[in-house]
Amino acid sequence: MQAPERRSVIVADELALLRDGIAALCELSGRYRVAGSATDGEQAWKLIETHKPDVALVDLQVSRLHSLEIAKRLAGSSGRTPATRCVVLAMRTDRKTVLEVLRAGAQGYLLKTSTSTQLLDCLEQVLDGGIYVSPAVDLQSLFSPDRRAASEDPLGRLSAREYQVFTLLVEGVRAKEIAARLELSPKTVDTYRSNLMKKLDIHDIPGLVKFAIQRRLIPA
Repeated sequence: MQAPERRSVIVADELALLRDGIAALCELSGRYRVAGSATDGEQAWKLIETHKPDVALVDLQVSRLHSLEIAKRLAGSSGRTPATRCVVLAMRTDRKTVLEVLRAGAQGYLLKTSTSTQLLDCLEQVLDGGIYVSPAVDLQSLFSPDRRAASEDPLGRLSAREYQVFTLLVEGVRAKEIAARLELSPKTVDTYRSNLMKKLDIHDIPGLVKFAIQRRLIPA
């Protein structure tokens, strides 16, 4: 009997050890083959266009082209690009980040602390047409939040773009690089930065970083 054809994946993350580890787990499963790996978003997109993989596993904060821009391109391809499913790799478990990833069009949100079994479960679920969110994320609070708490959350006031700019700023990414990753002009990034600072009532980068640490969005 002929073995079933393995599904193709690409992996994009700046950390070689993580890329290689995910690639090895996929190959060892016998169900997947790794069509390529990338260190940044631009490389990942070129691999997607070239290899037309079934799934793209992309780090949330991948450089040069943001993961959510990749997800949006794939979700809005309308047949121009193959139906590659997008899984975002991340460390954050906060509601805002997970929702923005799913709203961008990604079909999976996989924590980097996940087990090998969870990785394979994620791939299987998104290839079956479903949505996968790591078990460590509280789905009840994600989709049925405390309305009062949600309304009082200052991050909830930020638009999707403002939140993307915020997360990159607190990671130490410069405005010019943010513009490149999000495919925006530097002037537009400055506008988003000004607006998000007003909404959060925080008016300098150190203050944003302190706020992000308190919210456990970045390590102390």
